[in-house]
Amino acid sequence: MKTEDWGSGVMAEINVTPMVDVMLVLLIIFMVVTPALIAGFQAQLPEGQHLKERPEEEARTTLGIDRAGNYYLNKRPVEVTVLPDMLVNEFLRHPDDRVMFIKADRELPYGELMRAMDMARTAGARVVAAVTTQVTESGRDRASRSGQGR
Repeated sequence: MKTEDWGSGVMAEINVTPMVDVMLVLLIIFMVVTPALIAGFQAQLPEGQHLKERPEEEARTTLGIDRAGNYYLNKRPVEVTVLPDMLVNEFLRHPDDRVMFIKADRELPYGELMRAMDMARTAGARVVAAVTTQVTESGRDRASRSGQGR
């Protein structure tokens, strides 16, 4: 390491060790947090019959509600208190298509689903659609044996 000749004692080189330490800590933080952010909304959707297959589109507005009653707008966690304002802003971004798809866990109380639909209507949704999964063969067999699948 070099110091100035006139004896000020100031180093002329940059010490990068503290910067590298900070960068490694940030890297570890992002490595731990990122999987939790990517996971997003997790729920078991209700099953339905004779469903129309639709591909997942990033542009469409999707509201998710998990079993614990947590809300997710386009896979990002949202507080219920700010959800109406966020829905209004979402519908303003694409005013020609004010359709909202709701993905709710099958164990969620029906009243919670109705509350979400009311918030969507108040925010300006023209169509509110519930997303389900296709009934599997084993599910259809159980329903027909119990007399409910007719």
